[in-house]
Amino acid sequence: MMRALPIYLAVLAFAAGAFAVPQAARAQCRLCDTPTTQGSAEADTAAIRLEVETRLDFDKLIVLGAGEGTATLSPDGTRSTSGVIGAIGGRAMVGSAVIRGEPGRAVRVDLPAQIRLYSLSGAGILIEKVQTDLSPAPRLDSSGRLEFRFGGRLRISGDADGDYRGDVPITVEYL
Repeated sequence: MMRALPIYLAVLAFAAGAFAVPQAARAQCRLCDTPTTQGSAEADTAAIRLEVETRLDFDKLIVLGAGEGTATLSPDGTRSTSGVIGAIGGRAMVGSAVIRGEPGRAVRVDLPAQIRLYSLSGAGILIEKVQTDLSPAPRLDSSGRLEFRFGGRLRISGDADGDYRGDVPITVEYL
């Protein structure tokens, strides 16, 4: 039995804490009269911003019967399915975001390892193994910009028919 499972997964990415910018630590003058450990107010630190350009969306999933299954959208756009999930809809998209800030600065980008999605009826499913295409040491380019994409693996079990939504808290800060 084949049926289309309308799991419109509109996973919205919010910049939770993306605007928290720590002050840069500066060396203290050992010859000054009043030493301080506070950062200088004249520190040249541009505010950091995160803009989500594309939301992570698994579109519709084709479910072949009862049981468990997974649908994976990798950051590079690769799609795969296993178990009772036969296919991912053609309009499925990986998420993409842009970080803007001080040129050349190293940043830390934190995404949750998993995201819980809920339907209007209160049913829940899980996106696990959230991944990005960021390098191990991400850094803003010479124009103060860094683009990245993110995806994950959706796991369903039982009758998961419905429209599911959730948030992806993304935290970005200077190192």
